[in-house]
Amino acid sequence: MNIENIEAFIYVCQVGSFNKAAEALYLTQPSVTARIQSLEREINIKLFHRNGNKISLTEKGEYFFPHAQKILQSYQEAKYGLQQVNIPYELVIGSALSISNNILPDILPSFISEFKDVRIKIITGHSKDILHKVINKDVDFGIVRTETHPQIDSIRLYNDPISLFVPRNHVFLKEESVTVEDVSKQPLILFDYGSMDWLTIHRLFLSKGLNPNIYLEVDNMETAKNLVLQGVGICFLPEHCVKKEFENEELFRVEITPPVKTNISIDFIYLKGKPKSVFMDFLKDKMFEQH
Repeated sequence: MNIENIEAFIYVCQVGSFNKAAEALYLTQPSVTARIQSLEREINIKLFHRNGNKISLTEKGEYFFPHAQKILQSYQEAKYGLQQVNIPYELVIGSALSISNNILPDILPSFISEFKDVRIKIITGHSKDILHKVINKDVDFGIVRTETHPQIDSIRLYNDPISLFVPRNHVFLKEESVTVEDVSKQPLILFDYGSMDWLTIHRLFLSKGLNPNIYLEVDNMETAKNLVLQGVGICFLPEHCVKKEFENEELFRVEITPPVKTNISIDFIYLKGKPKSVFMDFLKDKMFEQH
C-alpha cells in the first residue's frame, strides 16, 4: 500500500477539499486526485462521494479513515526508529517564552533520557509567533497559550490559574482582605496588551467602574514578573510563570475578595492533518505530572 496515497487521503479528509489538500501537500490538485484514485483501485473501495466541488466520505471511507491514520503514524514511527540508528533525529519545538523558561527545564531531562538519539532545538517567541512557525513548518509543533487558526489542530494540556502576585514586604501581605478597589490603587503592571488575558483583567476593573493605576504595560509575562520582583509594581500572572519564585518566597500570591477566577490555557498546536507525534504524547504525560 503506497504511503503517499494514504497521506493524501488523510489530508483530504482533514481539510475537506482536494484543492486544499494539494496546497497543504505542495502538490497539484490532479496529483492528489490521482493518489486517491490509485488508493481506491488498490483496496477496491470508493472512499468519497463526489458532487461537483463538494466531497464527503462514504460509509467505507469513514471506516477506513482511523485505520489510515494509524498506518501513517506507524510508518513514521518505524521510519524514525530505523533512522535513529545512524542519523540523530532533530525535533524542533516552538515554545512561548514563559513555558520555555519555567516548564520545559523540568521535563526535558527525562525526555532526553528516553529519546537518546533525538537532537532537540527549541525556538521561543510570543504564542502568535509560534503559531505562524507551526503553519510555515519551521517547527514540528508548538507549546503556547491557546491560539486558533484553520490550519492547525490543538490539544489542551492544562488550565493554569492567573493570580495576583506581589513582592516580599508588600502592604497587601499585612491585610486581612484585599478588594479589587484596593488593587486599583496600586501600581499595576499588565502584560501582552490586547490579549484575552489582558482583556479579562481589564474587564475586572471596568465591571466595578474603576480606573486601575496601570503603571507599566509590557509585551511578555517574563518581563512583568521581573519588574514585580524589583518592587516596581504588582501583577496578575499565570502560576506556571512564577512557580520557582513562589516556592522560594520571592513572590507572594494575594487572594482577592470576592475571589477572582480566571486562567490561562496551555495547548500543543500542530499542523492540521499531521499525525500526532509520539514526542507530544511523552511531553503531555510529563506536563500532567507537573500539574
